[in-house]
Amino acid sequence: MASEIPPGPNAQSLFDGAPCGLVVTLEDGTILEANLTFSNWLGFSQKDLSGQRFQALLTMGGRIFHQTHWAPLMRMQGSVAEVKLDLIHQDKHIVPMLLNGVRREHAAGAFYELALFCTTDRDKYERELLKARKEAEELLAEKMAAEAALLRAQEKLNAAHEKAERRALFAEQMVAIVSHDLKNPLTAIKMASEILARTEQRSKEIKLLGHISGSADRAHRMIAELLDFALARVGRGITVSFAEGDLHKIASQSVAELQVAFPQAQLVHVTIGTSTTRLDSDRVQQIIGNLVANSVAYGDLQQPITITSSIENGTASICVHNAGSVIPESLRSALFEPMTRGTGKDSDVRSVGLGLFIVREIARAHSGDVSVNSSLENGTSFTAYFPAF
Repeated sequence: MASEIPPGPNAQSLFDGAPCGLVVTLEDGTILEANLTFSNWLGFSQKDLSGQRFQALLTMGGRIFHQTHWAPLMRMQGSVAEVKLDLIHQDKHIVPMLLNGVRREHAAGAFYELALFCTTDRDKYERELLKARKEAEELLAEKMAAEAALLRAQEKLNAAHEKAERRALFAEQMVAIVSHDLKNPLTAIKMASEILARTEQRSKEIKLLGHISGSADRAHRMIAELLDFALARVGRGITVSFAEGDLHKIASQSVAELQVAFPQAQLVHVTIGTSTTRLDSDRVQQIIGNLVANSVAYGDLQQPITITSSIENGTASICVHNAGSVIPESLRSALFEPMTRGTGKDSDVRSVGLGLFIVREIARAHSGDVSVNSSLENGTSFTAYFPAF
């Protein structure tokens, strides 16, 4: 025996429990029947709604729209779709709804069958969506304004940078030109003082000629440093000419000459390892001269200055050590920048703050570099190192 199919819901329960509001009216809008869903949405009982005019449930704007638009459309084309209306709840708050309707002819006359959907959540979502869109548009406008301001600032910065570079290049070129042109008159002063010193002079005059010669030497060193600095800054770099050379012999010769230049200091030369490699002997002597001059200017001259030339494990190095004040850790990273000094101490042998910068540039031109170590126990050591070939 076949199983029996349970009876389904009757038409009235389907009508009342439909997931949308269902309303049947006469042509004049009189409500004949409204389902439970619609009555619950508006807070009225089904009995209270029966006999009311549908348009009486609308706001003033809704009534005007009903009279001028969707009621004439129902009469002319027999249907309307997705008409947005605001209905008034029993407690007077607004309930937005979407209406679909058809006009049906029956024997008893024409009836309007209306299906309404509550759009409260949908309207809220749309408002949030519009708000989010507005905020996004505002953020986009702010972003575009910020990007435009950034672009303008970048253009100004680029223009200022180019202007500063042109000024710096001009200044460096002027330094190079003036420094070069000063070499000739200084050489003449040096030669004249040396010639005069060979003739018979009183002790006072000999002393004055010694001051002139010493000042000329110092000015000559400054000019040499300025020329090297200008070459490095305008992009040409410090030039080196490599040749096979004896590092220990070059260092020994340089130390001997520096001992004459700095008689107040005790210079000690130490050698380590073999000493032949490819280098620029003049530039290596310049490294030694600058580091020794730095030690004389800032070190303790009661203690010897040690110059160590070394070739070990494929590396050539020149290390100049002195006793004296410790270089603060905060200053060490900037010591090799131009126009930088470790202290405010004044000295007759101090140049224009380019010595260590030039030492680093010469070491780098030899594919090497320079380092510094300074402590109270071990003193201060500057080491220029480069590959030994």
